[in-house]
Amino acid sequence: MPSLNRVQIIGRLGKDPQEKETAKGTKYAFFSVAVDRRWKDKEGKAHKDTDWFNVEAWGRLGEICLQYLVKGSLVYLEGPLRTDRYEKDGETKYFTKMIARRMQMLDFQSKGEKEPEPEELEEAVEEE
Repeated sequence: MPSLNRVQIIGRLGKDPQEKETAKGTKYAFFSVAVDRRWKDKEGKAHKDTDWFNVEAWGRLGEICLQYLVKGSLVYLEGPLRTDRYEKDGETKYFTKMIARRMQMLDFQSKGEKEPEPEELEEAVEEE
């Protein structure tokens, strides 16, 4: 039976990406993205709710995220969901995150650098 694990989101970064490192020294970018949902109720009153997604970007894509993305950046992201589990106070906790495989900046906000070329972003995508 075939399976599929792919999520696509468009949203804004909640804060600047952070560089993190695994125990073996591999570096990656970590950031959160807010995706707003808007609707009107039966009376026509507007409502808004926000979903937050934790995102990791590895390899060259992670480097690009760290170099170009800032708090408030509007981005398109695509990739699989992963759930990590860990023990805390004798209780199993779960943490779901998106592993970015593709990223497109939808409103370039510079950190003082030029916007990357589309080919550079395509080359940054690494297969597992």
